[in-house]
Amino acid sequence: MTNVDDIINGIDTLKAIPPVATQIMALAEDENSSMSDISDLISHDPSITASLLKICNSAYFGLSRKVESVRDAITLLGLDQIVELVLLNGTAENFRDEPDGYGLGEGELWHHAVLSAHVAKVLAENHGLANQKHLIFTAGLLKDIGKVIMGRFVAFSYEKINILVHSKGYSFNEAEKEIIGMNHEELGAQVGKKWRFGDKLIYIIRNHHMADESCRNNPETALVYLADIVCMMMGFGTSLDGLAYRFYGEVLDRMNLTEKDLQNVIFDTGERRQKIEKLLNLV
Repeated sequence: MTNVDDIINGIDTLKAIPPVATQIMALAEDENSSMSDISDLISHDPSITASLLKICNSAYFGLSRKVESVRDAITLLGLDQIVELVLLNGTAENFRDEPDGYGLGEGELWHHAVLSAHVAKVLAENHGLANQKHLIFTAGLLKDIGKVIMGRFVAFSYEKINILVHSKGYSFNEAEKEIIGMNHEELGAQVGKKWRFGDKLIYIIRNHHMADESCRNNPETALVYLADIVCMMMGFGTSLDGLAYRFYGEVLDRMNLTEKDLQNVIFDTGERRQKIEKLLNLV
């Protein structure tokens, strides 16, 4: 079994998400915060401000006039779009490389992360959790951050993991835990703690495959789990581990969702896919 401390020490190889990226999420969900509060927060980070203005002035948005300030950007594109752009910009670098062990090509983990975040947000908006959509979007985006570090340990132990999955009926995350000593959910939660994420975000990352039955009653975690399922149904994230996770049908019932609802989300995501993929090239 791998030394768990060696795995956790790998967190230091990641580029930490700028504090403003998580602070803006909290402000966006605070009913007492204003556009000025959010604008001021972003403006105090020169790097994020410069990146944001560059993206807003790109051909992707095709705005009729130049965006010259964060306040301008919020006015023209809306708060939701700006929050998402800041979060995407703050997390992209960690996901771009090809992670060992999971059979994903360069950029595929990032592609899956962004689509998962989009699907999770759509589910939140359409099924009673619109007030938590920024949290759910962020959790969808970061749920697999543990894979970025875990990949090389999975690669080293893949044959043993594969035996448990295909011969013993383990799910992939159960096999990771058994062979390596922790799984990518647990490692993702450790990343969240080190980067001072809120407790809710850490909880969702830690439980996004819903192996613990108690978390299946948590609506935010349920939507991120379902977003992951939707992306795999669409063929995103179906790498070496992609189809080796458990599907808990009762989660749909507890969220008052049907298979038809998931099909609608798949159709919606398919319609927007090209636009989402173009956005990936900007951040």
